Amino acid sequence: MTINYDALMAARVTDVPVSYTANDLSLYALGVGLGRDPLNPDELPYVCEQPGSKSVPTFASMLVSDAIVAESGCDPSRILHRTQTLELYRPLPSAGELLASQQVVGIFDHGANKGAEIEIESELRLARDDSVICTMVSRLIARADGGFGGPQPGLRLRHKLPNRDADMSCDLATRSDQALLFRLSGDFNPLHVDPEIARGAGFDAPILHGRCTYGIACFAVLKTVCNYDFTLIKSFDVRFSSPVYPGDVITTEIWQDRNIVSFRCRVRERNAMVISNGKCVLAG
Repeated sequence: MTINYDALMAARVTDVPVSYTANDLSLYALGVGLGRDPLNPDELPYVCEQPGSKSVPTFASMLVSDAIVAESGCDPSRILHRTQTLELYRPLPSAGELLASQQVVGIFDHGANKGAEIEIESELRLARDDSVICTMVSRLIARADGGFGGPQPGLRLRHKLPNRDADMSCDLATRSDQALLFRLSGDFNPLHVDPEIARGAGFDAPILHGRCTYGIACFAVLKTVCNYDFTLIKSFDVRFSSPVYPGDVITTEIWQDRNIVSFRCRVRERNAMVISNGKCVLAG
């Protein structure tokens, strides 16, 4: 199948009810690596449902899906995240009844051998009063679906990392079964669990979900910069550079300039940059 440009550009969903509980927050936090030390009092509120349960801000990315592109004609096993942005107008509550809206705002043709880029904007609002919780922009690369004759992407401005050694760093190990745990938060793409499908997509083994790597980067900033205060994070933006394999150790290098936190993530053992040009804005 070929991308139907006009139909995909018209794709949108409005006011889809979405709900989550403290249990969902805990499962997500466990899926991105919190709670490895069950005696750590700073992490317990993230991984144990209790009064005052805390939310990892990037959990918001799990409350919208990529189903809006399901009928695009793209091969789902060859769709990868390119970038993810998140802007929070208020912290995620410990449980919520929300309304989700999404629309495709751009489709770009990188060429027959380079794939197509699909840009999706999402918004989450509280159902009770229609107030906006957050907005997100995802850019997906459909690696097998370029050359459909669509427009080419324009110049993308990327957040520039400071020209100095990192101010701090954080090593977080992933588990060999990390993708199996993370998928229970709602991303069931078989690329992340089925070795045969992963090999067919060009990978040595199932790769970790991009949204899991995104959450691990957020965990690193929460732990290293925010002293586990999730309310400090107002935005969190990344560009995915290469895949993570379950079992990798992710090193997040961090620079802080007042309320702007710059970061990148690498797997030193494979000399692989997995997130580049990361930017987090903290509460002023």
